[in-house]
Amino acid sequence: MASVLPLGRAGRIRLSTGSRDSRCATSSTTDGEYARRVTDLEFQEIGLGADALDYLAAWELQRQVQEQVTAGDRPGTVLLLEHPPVFTAGKRTDPHERPADPGGAAVIDVDRGGKITFHGPGQLVGYPIVRLPDHVKVVDYVRRVEEALIAVCADFGVTTARIPGRTGVWLRADARGPERKIAAIGIRVRRGVTMHGFSLNCDVDLGWYDRFVPCGIADAGVTSLTNELSRDVTVTDVLPSVRQHLGELFAWRPYDATPDYEARPEPGRIPRIPLLTPSS
Repeated sequence: MASVLPLGRAGRIRLSTGSRDSRCATSSTTDGEYARRVTDLEFQEIGLGADALDYLAAWELQRQVQEQVTAGDRPGTVLLLEHPPVFTAGKRTDPHERPADPGGAAVIDVDRGGKITFHGPGQLVGYPIVRLPDHVKVVDYVRRVEEALIAVCADFGVTTARIPGRTGVWLRADARGPERKIAAIGIRVRRGVTMHGFSLNCDVDLGWYDRFVPCGIADAGVTSLTNELSRDVTVTDVLPSVRQHLGELFAWRPYDATPDYEARPEPGRIPRIPLLTPSS
């Protein structure tokens, strides 16, 4: 099948394969095919800055790339882009959480988990479309994405962590404000291959978040790297760090997780298990 990706900068890395788990492959899958499907990772920058990609176009592109990855016709692929302003509502979004006045931005219901979030200029959106090895469960995959984004923030001098019960990457409450989210995550897995992904606030206009209840959490705030550092940090600035840390975590090896902050589950929801893949 021919590539459906629009023109953009691409890079591929080959990750260390480690040992093969035979349960990950079918009887017709050779060692070489398995290694390519699970350990190759391609990054595609497909819509940044003035070329920000419409959400529905990106969603269709994700579907096509997911079909290719599922069929073994291309390696795991991470789409990196920005969107024009848009609200996307996951399956658990409640009516009162939607924006009463979306400010001219579309509100789109999507097939990922989670609640409603915002995408717009100044926010890096990443859609990893990768085949999960058998030993990496869905929850652990999400934690790996979080860990990569925690490391990205650390590269810029911003300390973040997870809050058990609240998906995403967070800053602890301090003199600057309450607990605040800097990166959101919402995914879907079909036939062992992921889609949808994460957003990292770089220099996004935070005023958009006043229009709705971000991720359904009313007792916390939203922030960006620019806001926390009081200097401009652009999407382009973070791209090398994002590629590096996602590549490391998508090698699927055990890793040392950043310690969590205190648990703050959503009302009526049970806190998650912190980590499914042991660090040793």
